[in-house]
Amino acid sequence: MIITRSPLRISLGGGGTDLPSYYRQHEGFLIAAAIDKYVYITLHDTFQKEIIIKYSSTERVARPEEIQHPIIREALRLLDIRSENFELASLADIPAGTGLGSSSSFTCALLKALHTYNKSFVRPDDLAEEACRIEIDILREPIGKQDQYISAYGGITCFTFCKNDQVKAKELNISKETLYNLEDHLLLFFTGYSRSAANVLKEQDEKSKKNDCSMIENLHFIKDLGYQSKAAFEQGDLEEFARIMNVHWDSKKKRSGAMSNDRINAWYDLAMKNGALGGKLIGAGGGGFLMFYAEDNKRLRKTMAREGLQEVRFRFDFDGSKVVTTS
Repeated sequence: MIITRSPLRISLGGGGTDLPSYYRQHEGFLIAAAIDKYVYITLHDTFQKEIIIKYSSTERVARPEEIQHPIIREALRLLDIRSENFELASLADIPAGTGLGSSSSFTCALLKALHTYNKSFVRPDDLAEEACRIEIDILREPIGKQDQYISAYGGITCFTFCKNDQVKAKELNISKETLYNLEDHLLLFFTGYSRSAANVLKEQDEKSKKNDCSMIENLHFIKDLGYQSKAAFEQGDLEEFARIMNVHWDSKKKRSGAMSNDRINAWYDLAMKNGALGGKLIGAGGGGFLMFYAEDNKRLRKTMAREGLQEVRFRFDFDGSKVVTTS
């Protein structure tokens, strides 16, 4: 029995500049943080000559190429796994489509399990690139690279996405005191809306490929905010980080009309009047989680609870994709 897990993530600055349609022309930069909410994969041999795949559906097939789940099928093909008698299942702490990078966390956990099954070691950068190859190159999803990389690496990490497709990862230089304060004052609330990141990002991707001036300028500005966030963290100025999040959210909404809606905007405004210093919608937009940096945690929690928004409490994860057990 092999059990692996990969963390979900939150973006702390520069999100959106990790799409190839942008960084191959202008270079991208962002800060992402892994959190202690996970996607798990279990894998074990069976005695019968049958492949059993369990996720939101159940598949029973005779050969790997018959698997309908595209990520699982392509991962098996990429690692040349031809076994015809195993069972693979997935489990997640948070539902898909909520803006926390669950699809890429799933891919990283799956690849980690398959490498372990093959008795092969894989480094975080190689694991992330394999996940990107499957999701971006093979399946042609119009998504970026941050989810795969932060899931593989863990921690709070700065990523530079180079024009030649190289990704440089560096741990954020943040003091322990600032780190603990950040954990204590960042709050996540589920909006109740789920969506496909690919659908929301498609417009950004297409406009970037066409060198749409307003989109490119928007992403330039977002990237600069990422650098400003990095400086705020390194200086221990979390109120400045909160201010930058507000600016980021205002700019992010200009990318697409699908980024937000009246109800999300009303919740955001209410939070800002009841203890929040800054916030934004996590992920591509359109739903998922609202994240706030709160000056008054209790007041904000009570306000959001009255609105029916469920809080998900978290800490940061510093392990990245890992093998939980193997036997």
